[in-house]
Amino acid sequence: MIHRYVPTGVLLVAALLTPQCLVGQVERPAPTTVAESSGFTRTSLHSDVLDFVSDLQAMSPLIRVETMATSTEGRPLPLLILGDPVPASPSDLAYDDRAVVYFQANIHAGEVEGKEAALMLARDILQGKTRDYLDRLVILISPNFNPDGNEKISIRNRTNQVGPEGGVGIRYNGQNLDLNRDGMKLESPEVAGLVRNVLLRWDPVFFLDSHTHNGSYHQEPVTWTWGLNSNGDREILSYMADVVLPEITRRTEADYGLLTIPHGDFINSADPGAGWVPLGPQPRYLSNYVGLRNRISVLNEQYPYVDFETRVQGAYDLFLTFLDYLYVKKDEVVSLVREADRRIVERGLGLSPGEFAVEFDSQAIDYRITIEGYEMEVVQTEGRRPRARPTETLRTYPDVPYLADWVPTRTVSWPRGYLITVPDKEVVAKLLQHGIAVDRLTEPATLTVEQFSVSEATGSSRLNQGHYNTRITGEYATLQRDFPAGTLFVTTAQALGALAASLLEPESDDGMVYWNFFDRYLAAQWSSAAQVYPVFKLNQPATLVTERVVR
Repeated sequence: MIHRYVPTGVLLVAALLTPQCLVGQVERPAPTTVAESSGFTRTSLHSDVLDFVSDLQAMSPLIRVETMATSTEGRPLPLLILGDPVPASPSDLAYDDRAVVYFQANIHAGEVEGKEAALMLARDILQGKTRDYLDRLVILISPNFNPDGNEKISIRNRTNQVGPEGGVGIRYNGQNLDLNRDGMKLESPEVAGLVRNVLLRWDPVFFLDSHTHNGSYHQEPVTWTWGLNSNGDREILSYMADVVLPEITRRTEADYGLLTIPHGDFINSADPGAGWVPLGPQPRYLSNYVGLRNRISVLNEQYPYVDFETRVQGAYDLFLTFLDYLYVKKDEVVSLVREADRRIVERGLGLSPGEFAVEFDSQAIDYRITIEGYEMEVVQTEGRRPRARPTETLRTYPDVPYLADWVPTRTVSWPRGYLITVPDKEVVAKLLQHGIAVDRLTEPATLTVEQFSVSEATGSSRLNQGHYNTRITGEYATLQRDFPAGTLFVTTAQALGALAASLLEPESDDGMVYWNFFDRYLAAQWSSAAQVYPVFKLNQPATLVTERVVR
């Protein structure tokens, strides 16, 4: 099969030669997704996605395509850029009032609803069938984020969900990695490409990651939540819980007839009214990761126990609802994220107080939710734990607590910056890969710092994404220490200061210690003496002579 998809650089010329621009040439019909053309019995292969994207390019001059990344097995990840006019690069938006927003689907390639919905969305926007979003927004779409997993379509995958009859792909990518666990270590080409070519290049103010859940039983076909890590900006967290959640819930039903609830699961399936809790706050999950970068982020999960068409339509309608909201609230959202960047810089400069949370507990937000569910029955099977399953009797559970506020239960000091005393190229490269500013001392300095002495380093007993994760315990002490020229310095007075802290704090539950970047420095080779974690916290103002580290 020959694909018309071509990489960045050729596409601008191709856009100028679209049928709308050629006098007398018949306009091409809009493409149809595999899901639509099959009556929602099949989902698209990666070749189908590329063909569909090429047809969009031929149909409209308002789309340009970049290659976000190339998968482990050599497949390109197209990034669709929709605009009127479509920008040739982010620099075109320097004096442009439009906001950039990003939608991503099929990160787990057995969860294909968002992939089909994203393709439909791009087509319908370009055809003018939706609100004219491109007046105020530049829309980026990655419809098939995990093409390697997508190609393993089989009817044996995700057999618990209802359709499609032709089967779906697999959860992991070509490296056998779960891409939604790669937010901090950035080991996959897909997530590395997302950071490099979307988050750093285009800096979208809004991010949506579309999935399909396996979990509690309810009647609503769509769930969603937001970036939940409490080390992120508190104003964004409050805005999502207090403003966006009730508004999106109202809009989806009023405008599209779509029932939604926040993403989560019952704390106790046998007692559904007791509470509803979402996925954890760790930034390995991409919605939490993007939230830690001070941007509005959404995790969307379709409900697997309704039919495939309903799931696709639900994802599509949720996409439209968020676009409706962003179109109207563009200035408010842009101001919110810019102010979040300012606040984190001020915190790093010591102009506002702050602490870093190392342990959390989930508490209910103020907004209570209503879940359209079922009467549940407890089933006892010999040799197994009791489990709850739905009956055919419908039941509404009103006023359910939503435990989406991950409140710190233990905190440590928020420093002005971190001094790294080991010249480890992998550590430096990883920080730069995230877009974190790293400096190097060009003159020695004597500084009062906080030191963490490691009393115990414990590796996990089983592999997690190819890692035996490390956790350390120890004691903090404040002391004076000499730092030679060449010592690395990472200030928290930067827009990514919260991400830098989450990577470098010794007790961070998802940082560089946890993902093994400092393992070789945590245990003495020839003695039983406690080791010193080679990253020191600078809590007081200091004059440092530095130069910027570049790749």
